[in-house]
Amino acid sequence: MRQSMASLPGDEEMDGYPSVTGGDSTQQQERHYYLLSELQTLVKDLPSSFQQRLSYNTLSDLALALIDGTVYEIVQGLLDIQHLTEKNLYNQRQKLHCEHQALKQDLARKHKDALQSCKSHNLVLLKANQQAELEALEVRVREEQKMMDKKIVAEMDQKVIDQQNTLEKAGVPGFYVTTNPQELTMQMNLLELILKLQQKESQSGLL
Repeated sequence: MRQSMASLPGDEEMDGYPSVTGGDSTQQQERHYYLLSELQTLVKDLPSSFQQRLSYNTLSDLALALIDGTVYEIVQGLLDIQHLTEKNLYNQRQKLHCEHQALKQDLARKHKDALQSCKSHNLVLLKANQQAELEALEVRVREEQKMMDKKIVAEMDQKVIDQQNTLEKAGVPGFYVTTNPQELTMQMNLLELILKLQQKESQSGLL
């Protein structure tokens, strides 16, 4: 049974979550200590530079945020959305690639037919025109691919911002909107810790 998130230690309210009293509080504390211990073990697999930044207090706050399992569900939902977005963007890029291949094949056929029916005295002019058409198509293809890649980067950047916002609002320590590469790597490491802990709890039947 999942418990509601509690502030530990003590019974005061924290970040808008209801306080827990009595036996529930003891149960919450035991779960908090268990999660903290597991996180301290998992952190040892991270690069030492990140281990140093993940203080006892940070891990304790993370354990607190994970107590009732809600964050696991949020993270899983965010990953599902991310994977769906990546799949959709990949399909869009593949579709564009296929359209470009079809345009190139059509132009090649058109050029071949024109060459076969061309009078010899027009051949030089025809080849020059065909070369110009081919170059124009290649420029168009490059520009459309560049626009598609920019769109993909922009959409994935927005997904990262959405994830940062959602996890910050859920009270997960270390998450806020940033484009700093070092902070992004730290957030990815925190996500990895959450996912590993979720997997371990699922396998042991605690979730």
